[in-house]
Amino acid sequence: MKPVVNEETCIACGTCESVCPATPNVFEVGDYSKVINPDACTECGECVDSCPTDSIELVN
Repeated sequence: MKPVVNEETCIACGTCESVCPATPNVFEVGDYSKVINPDACTECGECVDSCPTDSIELVN
């Protein structure tokens, strides 16, 4: 499973990037959060659980 960010609801708060334990970090935050290293995802769900706008989901 890999994280997918809803660009329309993401507020670029950076929470996903700060809670992501993966190396390299799965996320990069600009105008919105972008998944830049999807293969590094450990499927822990921290980004999903921490997103204040529910803009991230893990998909197959």
